[in-house]
Amino acid sequence: MRMRVSKVVTIERHIAEEEHLHGGATGEFSRLMRDLTLAIRLISRDVRRAGLNDILGLTENQNVHGEQVKKLDQIANDTIFRAMDHGGHLCVMASEESEDLIPIPQEYPRGKYVLLFDPLDGSSNIDVNVTIGTIFSVYRRVTPDYLGDGTLEDVLQQGLRQVAAGYVCYGSSTQLVYTTGNGVDVFTYDPTIGEFLLSDEKVQIPARGKYYSVNEGNSSKWNDNLKRYIEHLKTPSPDNKRPYSARYVGSAIADLHRTLIYGGIFMYPADSSSPKGKLRLMYEANPLSMIVEQAGGRATDGVRRILELKPTAIHERTPFYIGSREDVLEAEAFLRGEFPAA
Repeated sequence: MRMRVSKVVTIERHIAEEEHLHGGATGEFSRLMRDLTLAIRLISRDVRRAGLNDILGLTENQNVHGEQVKKLDQIANDTIFRAMDHGGHLCVMASEESEDLIPIPQEYPRGKYVLLFDPLDGSSNIDVNVTIGTIFSVYRRVTPDYLGDGTLEDVLQQGLRQVAAGYVCYGSSTQLVYTTGNGVDVFTYDPTIGEFLLSDEKVQIPARGKYYSVNEGNSSKWNDNLKRYIEHLKTPSPDNKRPYSARYVGSAIADLHRTLIYGGIFMYPADSSSPKGKLRLMYEANPLSMIVEQAGGRATDGVRRILELKPTAIHERTPFYIGSREDVLEAEAFLRGEFPAA
């Protein structure tokens, strides 16, 4: 469910107003988000002009996952780093594109926050003009020295300890979907004034949807319970709640955003070639799970709540089932071998 707004509210004003809900707020988090939204505006500009600026295609580099790095991937990664490294708000960063932690340069002060980000999700779709996005999450550091460098301990926190999470869709418009644990709000970028304006507030995902999203090209690698669940979604039911319609873009941001608005379920399951799943816990699953839970949905690895998983590595992967609460609960039942009566 989307609640349209009639008042004009910029994201900076919205963040400042929300900060007043937290006792002892110093304004540091607001300034952190100001710098991050600047980076997002710069990335949005580059995405819109990609075909004109010779920034499509591949670089000669591979990232930590052995994937060929797209030019826009590298540009987005560098843009976020350059916007965030000097503000004094962060003690460390970590990126889906970087093998190790990203330290704050020695000449700049450290702060009490940690930033994790996927600079350009869905980059395999860059060259064909399909919706791509940026995903981020913010934590408070857990090591006590606010003057020192952040550590691996500061980064490897459970998702339930996120201070904020968000994603950006670079599509027909640039939209920022964002939560600080007080519901989910959507901001749309107006390039004529250079501002993100509140366009939907306190979004709620439907309890059940009519769409499922999964890469069925991998179905030969799935276990039998998952195959049976997908077949169940395709089978007409007497109450006309099924069959579901399949929707799959191949960009997690695009598929998740549609699921958030219309309901249903997005899945990236484990399979025989990826027994630990494919999506990254820290850069994709945790922030997206916080957003969907804040909107009334559910996110699990098929068994456990994503936000309760204790990460052991910054590039850890996980199976992923996320979306409408009733749909995800039904998927979990099938995965346990609990099938409805015929």
